[in-house]
Amino acid sequence: MPMFGLGTYQMEEYDECVEAVGRALGMGYRHVDTAEGYHNEEAVGDAIAESDVDREDVFLATKVSPDNLDFDHVLTSAEESLDRLGVESLDLLYVHWPTDEYEAEDTLDAFAELREEGTIDEIGVSNFTVDLLEEAVEVSDDPVFANQVEMHPLLPQTELQQFCAQDDVDVELVAYSPIARGDVSDVDALQEVAEKHDATPQQVSLAWLREKGVTAIPKATSEEHLRENWLSLGVELDDEDVEKIDAIEERRRIVDPDEAPWNQ
Repeated sequence: MPMFGLGTYQMEEYDECVEAVGRALGMGYRHVDTAEGYHNEEAVGDAIAESDVDREDVFLATKVSPDNLDFDHVLTSAEESLDRLGVESLDLLYVHWPTDEYEAEDTLDAFAELREEGTIDEIGVSNFTVDLLEEAVEVSDDPVFANQVEMHPLLPQTELQQFCAQDDVDVELVAYSPIARGDVSDVDALQEVAEKHDATPQQVSLAWLREKGVTAIPKATSEEHLRENWLSLGVELDDEDVEKIDAIEERRRIVDPDEAPWNQ
């Protein structure tokens, strides 16, 4: 899985989505993240098909919505996503939220069947707390490859990082909203590190995630923001920078629906 990608949340307008994904692929992005619930899988698939990048060179991930998580619904949902995306298989399929129809064993058995059939390469979960991830790892017949969560310097997910790093767990973390939808630009520590590296606070946030071994998938549509995010790959933080960012005490969660597992 490429450690940097493009998130497509809220890209529901077809032409905007096709253009953004096409720009990103032309720039060098090779990881594209979408979801059944984003209502843009067709646009994402068309952008990949129309680009000069071969399908096998793109790491493509999508997600099953909470109301499609019983065994049969998972299988149907995955096939419908494949049809909309215009692909034969997925590199990664996520449980989008562990709510509604989600039952760990039933849901993950369906994901394991999809993996056995070759429909998906890897099983992912999203918005899982440590307790839910521990349960998923325990009951799943196949390895849980990744947990996609909101993560940035204002929400460092320290407990999840520690859990995922255990040898008997070994789950990748994927960060959505990795620049806190722009809020990182107001943080003094990030501004100071950014000035040191002739970078932006957003680029520093993305570089910090990379230092943590976390895959970031910032959403962007304009060429300017796509390039700014892409150029974060050239920002190299030292230990002092990381320590300064780690010392930020402010905590802010951007995505916080009432039904989220951490609110139960």
